[in-house]
Amino acid sequence: MTHIEIVEMDGQLVEGIGSYCLRSKKKSEGYKGKNKWLNQQFEKDLRYVQLLEDHKQVGFIEYTDAEYSSRVVHADGYVMIHCLWVSAVGKGYGTQLLKKCMDDAKQRGKKGVAVLTNDHTSWTPSKALFLQHQFQLVATAPYNFELLVYPFSEDVELPYFPHNWHDRLTGYHNLTILRSFQCPYVVVATENILAAASKLGLSVDLVEIQSRDELMEKSPTPYGIFSVIYKGQLISFHRLTVQSVYKKLQTLLKGPV
Repeated sequence: MTHIEIVEMDGQLVEGIGSYCLRSKKKSEGYKGKNKWLNQQFEKDLRYVQLLEDHKQVGFIEYTDAEYSSRVVHADGYVMIHCLWVSAVGKGYGTQLLKKCMDDAKQRGKKGVAVLTNDHTSWTPSKALFLQHQFQLVATAPYNFELLVYPFSEDVELPYFPHNWHDRLTGYHNLTILRSFQCPYVVVATENILAAASKLGLSVDLVEIQSRDELMEKSPTPYGIFSVIYKGQLISFHRLTVQSVYKKLQTLLKGPV
């Protein structure tokens, strides 16, 4: 019989079992950076929960109080889901992980649960699972972002996005990367930008986001943890291949300054 176990991670378990993301490359800078970030965030009550099937990692959910979240959303009093991934669909893994999160949020007296989705990238959770569990779409933002929410009562204020996304881009003329280490793939994403920029003879300004306040002020997308900007335009908020970056930058170089 298959044995399913839900394990809430802490620093010791992350060191032993390991985190779920990029687990095939445990010596990479991205993986080590993620584990370091997790240990820092555990102190702020972040929850990182893995689903094990016969002692094998098959999925995980990461969530935190919205006041400490890496997503650019105003949602005080809510729990914000960062990530929810499973290795196979149709087995109920996602539902089990989501139930764990929602039960935890209710027990801690939260207003509800929120999640950021985007159908045009795999860097956010798929919204299908959340819609199946009666989450409601409450806001949209540029670049196809959607905010889904499950409020625990009808009289609570719903989360919302900032409205000055375009203004956040205008101050960046040089090729600039804004990043934090909530996602281990940010390191590879950065390396690809640097490689493409080098081919074109472009310098890169690298800005390390140090706090939630800085994230809420500077990020040009709700995703928050990775943004590439050039000449006041968003190049990407997720990992691109070196060739894709090269083509995007080359097009902008040919256009008006």
